[in-house]
Amino acid sequence: METVNPHYEKIGGEPGVRKLVEVFYHIMDTHPMATGIRQLHPENLDSSKEKLFMFLSGWLGGPPLYIEAYGHPRLRQRHLPFPIGDAERDQWMECMREALRQCDLDEELRQQLTDSFSKTADFLRNQE
Repeated sequence: METVNPHYEKIGGEPGVRKLVEVFYHIMDTHPMATGIRQLHPENLDSSKEKLFMFLSGWLGGPPLYIEAYGHPRLRQRHLPFPIGDAERDQWMECMREALRQCDLDEELRQQLTDSFSKTADFLRNQE
């Protein structure tokens, strides 16, 4: 029986999700185009990395680690304290697109994930 969201297995399970999160935050932490989005994060990214890993695990169809630890993600509500406009959305997406490229995923999966991330990132905007 196929899972509802097979992306977790296609990305490589836990190791694949961890790699995506590590690459994503490395890009965000080092690339000049990501300065704005980086400033919205704490200096130490360990907690951010772990929460994104936990969220993505369930979001991609794997174990619902974030929900088990924190309850429903309520993404929009949890991001309201941070000013997220077009620039921040676009910087986040550029980091994620590059992370997906660096993780060497097949083109179809990369495009599916990019489309899904794009919808979610757009939904989180809370500034004009």
